[in-house]
Amino acid sequence: MAKIHHPISVYAADAAVLLGQLLRKARIERKMSTVNVAERAGISRGLLRRIEAGDPRSTIGAVFEVAAIVGVRLFDVEQATMSQAIESNREVMTLLPKSIRARRGEEVKDDF
Repeated sequence: MAKIHHPISVYAADAAVLLGQLLRKARIERKMSTVNVAERAGISRGLLRRIEAGDPRSTIGAVFEVAAIVGVRLFDVEQATMSQAIESNREVMTLLPKSIRARRGEEVKDDF
């Protein structure tokens, strides 16, 4: 089965590139080799290179793990605060509908 690549917005592409740059910069500033970071993250050096290049097809788990290893904070909260926010969001999510149906004829507006 052939993989289908969906285009992404300019904003998402730029965000991936910026995050990759921040991760590479942090890795170099901490004098960590690609081999060391890739081994610690449990990924290949090729995937690490793609993450640092801003490849938007990189798995989010791998990106988050690399960020944790090189010390790039993705959220401006401490671990305990993040855990509390996760639990709070879980409680809110239980009150929201399980699915959303688009109205017939309604066009999606994604031009932010």
